[in-house]
Amino acid sequence: MTLYGVGLGPGDPGLLTVRGKRALEAAEVVYSPGRLSRSVAREYVPEERIGDLDFPMTKDEEELRRAWTEAAAAIAPNAREGEVAFVTLGDPNVYSTFGHLRRTLEMFHPDIETDLVPGVSAVTAFTTALGVEVDAGAGLSLREAAAGTSPTGPDRMVLFKVTDAPATHEGLVEAGYDVRYGRRLYMEAGETLVTDDPHEIADRDYYTLAYAEKRDLEKKRATAAFETSEGDSESGLATIGDEREELAGIVDGGTRIERSEGCEHGDCIHAQEGENA
Repeated sequence: MTLYGVGLGPGDPGLLTVRGKRALEAAEVVYSPGRLSRSVAREYVPEERIGDLDFPMTKDEEELRRAWTEAAAAIAPNAREGEVAFVTLGDPNVYSTFGHLRRTLEMFHPDIETDLVPGVSAVTAFTTALGVEVDAGAGLSLREAAAGTSPTGPDRMVLFKVTDAPATHEGLVEAGYDVRYGRRLYMEAGETLVTDDPHEIADRDYYTLAYAEKRDLEKKRATAAFETSEGDSESGLATIGDEREELAGIVDGGTRIERSEGCEHGDCIHAQEGENA
């Protein structure tokens, strides 16, 4: 049958998708790789239907391969009989153990089908938690900053695994970045923390991320037209009113502006030549 890789989101059970909830409820066994993902899954699945898998936190590739092989061997028999699920915080394809497990199953148990259910990743959840707006057209890079490393180059970066915030912060500031940190965002287990001070999160925690943005980065936003150089709000509103009147009526010597179906918010307009208001 099928193994579903279900993204649980950043840790708040309320941020699980509807499709993810349905997959968990339909699965005969739900496998969890750790305590935090298990605590979220328990909101939707009875304890007796949750199976534990052991994935050691190590960089020893031989030990990791052994763990993936053992996990695949444990999952395969149940997946052949019915639907099962493997849950992971965030999204199953973003910094997740599920990718290793899926490839191991493809190698040793090719008859097992897999299906992914995306989840809210920290890549997107951080924007709300840290109060960051990523404008349309802006570039955003994902980097890892374990052990005090300080990746540089892109104008905007999301940094995962910030395990030595003071060291990472020092390198980023020297390279001209402003940095903001978030720890255990939307997680019920542990203290959620958002700060500009790296010393507040100096202790090691795997679930710490950072947003780094080049200092004095120029941001071109259309809404900047609402502001005036003198701060005259009345003149600014008058200008906006004129623009609205122009769009709603006649422009360019008698060209009528009409909103097409599906564009009621003004995202697109079509002009019909020769029609008068």
